[in-house]
Amino acid sequence: MATHHHYDALIIGSGAAGLSMALHLAPDAKVAVLSKRELTSGSTWLAQGGIAAVLDTTDSTQAHIQDTMVAGGQLSHQDAVEFTINNGKANIEWLIEQGVAFTQYNADDYHLTKEGGHSHRRIIHSADATGRALQQTLIEKARSCANIDLFEHHIAVDLITRRKLRLPHNRCIGAYVLNEATGHVEVFQARNVILATGGASKAYLYTSNSDGATGDGIAMAWRAGCRVGNMEFNQFHPTCLYHPQAKSFLISEAVRGEGGKLLLPDGSRFMQHFDSRAELAPRDIVARAIDHEMKRLGCDCLYLDISHQSKAFIKEHFPTIYDRCAELGINIAKDPIPVVPAAHYTCGGVVTDLQGRTDIPGLYAIGETSFTGLHGANRLASNSLLECLVYARSASDNLLSSLVEPVDQALIPDWDESQVTNSDEDVVISHNWEEIRRFMWDYVGIVRTTKRLQRAKHRIELLQQEIGEYYSNYKISNDLLELRNLAVVADLIIRSAMQRQESRGLHYTLDFPDENPEALDTILTPENFSWLKG
Repeated sequence: MATHHHYDALIIGSGAAGLSMALHLAPDAKVAVLSKRELTSGSTWLAQGGIAAVLDTTDSTQAHIQDTMVAGGQLSHQDAVEFTINNGKANIEWLIEQGVAFTQYNADDYHLTKEGGHSHRRIIHSADATGRALQQTLIEKARSCANIDLFEHHIAVDLITRRKLRLPHNRCIGAYVLNEATGHVEVFQARNVILATGGASKAYLYTSNSDGATGDGIAMAWRAGCRVGNMEFNQFHPTCLYHPQAKSFLISEAVRGEGGKLLLPDGSRFMQHFDSRAELAPRDIVARAIDHEMKRLGCDCLYLDISHQSKAFIKEHFPTIYDRCAELGINIAKDPIPVVPAAHYTCGGVVTDLQGRTDIPGLYAIGETSFTGLHGANRLASNSLLECLVYARSASDNLLSSLVEPVDQALIPDWDESQVTNSDEDVVISHNWEEIRRFMWDYVGIVRTTKRLQRAKHRIELLQQEIGEYYSNYKISNDLLELRNLAVVADLIIRSAMQRQESRGLHYTLDFPDENPEALDTILTPENFSWLKG
């Protein structure tokens, strides 16, 4: 007999979105939070810059809304943008109440920095390790809460819906979950399931994200019958540290916000040739400019120089970056930092409303996993953690209102692994993993063409067939589950990119270099999309 768990809410993902929602739910609901690895292993922990919110009297919500709409290539949804930004300050105040230690000028004022695309200083931060400060606080709060159970090294395999069990009135009622310690799949039955698994930047060879950013929630929702939106918009952070020992280390956008200059190998600036805002242009423009110059010059990296600031200023504002670079022999108070673009953020995701509800009743998606319409064709810097917080609260409010409904009594069968064997060919997993990430980088990267996308589509179709056969015949593992999900998400990115026959925001194609007159979302609908019929 497999282990069966029963909860009011099952939250898959343990970053800012997942833990915030757990804390909002805990006073009135029994909550399980799943983490694929340790609680500190996700993208929230790595976030450097901060959280965008209107906190200064010289700023305004209207200015923040306008900045978001401009960065989003006019594809951002007005209702989602207004909802998110209007709820920003209250959620920052909630974090302060929880004990998050943001950097302050003095006892009364918080230090606000400015990043690319923002017209005002509105980024509240904890030095250059905001995500770590946020995550540590949320973990401590969650661990002290009797109504929250935290499950580390538990990997969701697939969602369980009533339709999957051939029952009427479709609803998500739980998930099959691999307990990595025992190697067995357990059943987590829940009145509501929340996907907070982050994005899918691990689909690319070079990424600033953690190893777990394999699009699990997006892939599971798609297989369950949910629509996805705008998956072609993959944000590439312009400045990842270029060093053989610096795996996925980000150089925060705030470095440019504090006057950092991008340089060619000869020491000359170049951003002014691409945009009047120069280094403070939105990320898509900066990443494309760096990519263009690297290809034009045939060089491995470009440089970011903050040495005009004093050593004391740099160590105060960017201690994590200063220390990491120093470990690698780079003195950023004197020398420019070698940088390259890297896949950083998934702007699309599972289609939701302003309460985080997906197409399947009982299933929510929040944070980077979701497509709320906030980011449009390009995410404005530091709006991501803000989105996590705002939608964690709105989704929890909506979920709590539904707890008056009767508990679903459906009997969920144990996971059947009677027909599978242990694999002696794990090299297939690692090989396919590398192949996907390399052709996604080469063919579906910063600059695209129709021919490159067609090549990628052909390759992902072959790989999905091979991965499907492997999944059906061998015992599952974390690596196999991530590969399976990564292949699904890569296919969704490619299909979305092929449908968008224009260049807008993060999607730039040489075959359609101009914007279309009308800004439209790319919505993909799965074959099993029939929830309206029950």
